Amino acid sequence: MQTYLFDDRNVTWQTVEAIGAQIYVLAVDDARGLVDVLIRFQPNTPGRLHQHLCDFSTFVLQGELRFRHLDGSLKEVRPTGSYVQGAANGAPHSEGAGDQMAIVLFSFRGSSGDMVVYLDKTTEEPFRLTFSGFKATLEHQIATGATAKLGARPA
Repeated sequence: MQTYLFDDRNVTWQTVEAIGAQIYVLAVDDARGLVDVLIRFQPNTPGRLHQHLCDFSTFVLQGELRFRHLDGSLKEVRPTGSYVQGAANGAPHSEGAGDQMAIVLFSFRGSSGDMVVYLDKTTEEPFRLTFSGFKATLEHQIATGATAKLGARPA
């Protein structure tokens, strides 16, 4: 099988330990409550248990995205090129890469608050990916020149 790699040399990844992956925010739309973000999962690294609190879509750019049920059993494998739309408040699950690093475009939709909650039982307070957190990350990327490296501009 032919393997294709997404060229991410100009992406300045930020590690988010709480989710076990790296992110790069592409866009935030205040008026519509939209966030587009690249998430990079390391090979054969299990993801953290979480639940999506808003509608979303995913498009796998590289590798495969492996989904696991609450008990850790394999639920689904999405190969490169897979596009899926998901609804808010689905079953808790985890996701991570297979044998190759996975890079996935996530589009979170219709929320100005919490977008994903991580259900790690080792802490009292679950970690949340929030609209304001993504917005702050994008502002940081702009301030540090990370966004300019991709030639990003508003439509």
